[in-house]
Amino acid sequence: MAVIELKNVQKIYGKGAAEVKALKNINFTANKGEVVLIMGPSGAGKSTFLTIAGSLQKPTSGEVLINGQNIANLTTKQSNHLRLNQIGFVLQAYNLVPFLTVKEQFELVDRVKKQGNIDQATLTKLLEQLGITALVNKYPGELSGGQQQRAAIARALYANPEILLADEPTASLDSKNVDEVGQLFKNLAKNYDKAVLLVTHDPRLEQYADHIYEMMDGEMTQTK
Repeated sequence: MAVIELKNVQKIYGKGAAEVKALKNINFTANKGEVVLIMGPSGAGKSTFLTIAGSLQKPTSGEVLINGQNIANLTTKQSNHLRLNQIGFVLQAYNLVPFLTVKEQFELVDRVKKQGNIDQATLTKLLEQLGITALVNKYPGELSGGQQQRAAIARALYANPEILLADEPTASLDSKNVDEVGQLFKNLAKNYDKAVLLVTHDPRLEQYADHIYEMMDGEMTQTK
């Protein structure tokens, strides 16, 4: 069974002459252990797809299923609980707390989500795989952009979500770093059994994807 599935999802903003159909009858599935790319130019609907898949906003119509449960009609409290326990986000701004060290970012997660986080041994291994073991006592402002991204990935995975959503994870990266990030997401999907959804316009990531969906003008087509 797919860990996340969208069925005939539409998202409409505005009414009458101001109406905009941001998503048009979207059908999508992703399984654990897979990297899935959602590709397309700016304005294609990728960000709207990301926020609906991540339960940050609700579709106008259609179903969004996480492990078979339709989340489209959850209350705000239920959506918050879902994101806390089952969905991890890696956003372009990284969203690290600037006055906390990398180590303290994980301690913050522990205070918010008291059970179900990965254990210390697994975290140690993850930090090694991400190449940031030596950075745990540094603040975000002391890290490069790539290091901040890796810390944000580690923090998202620390809560042990089933689904990892990343928004333009290779923005402003050169080809060498793109290859490292692409391989990293592939390894995370396979080794940690996560469904990794990458919203991107970067074709350099295609070689790391199990499946690729193209978005254009709010419509989605599977190409791989």
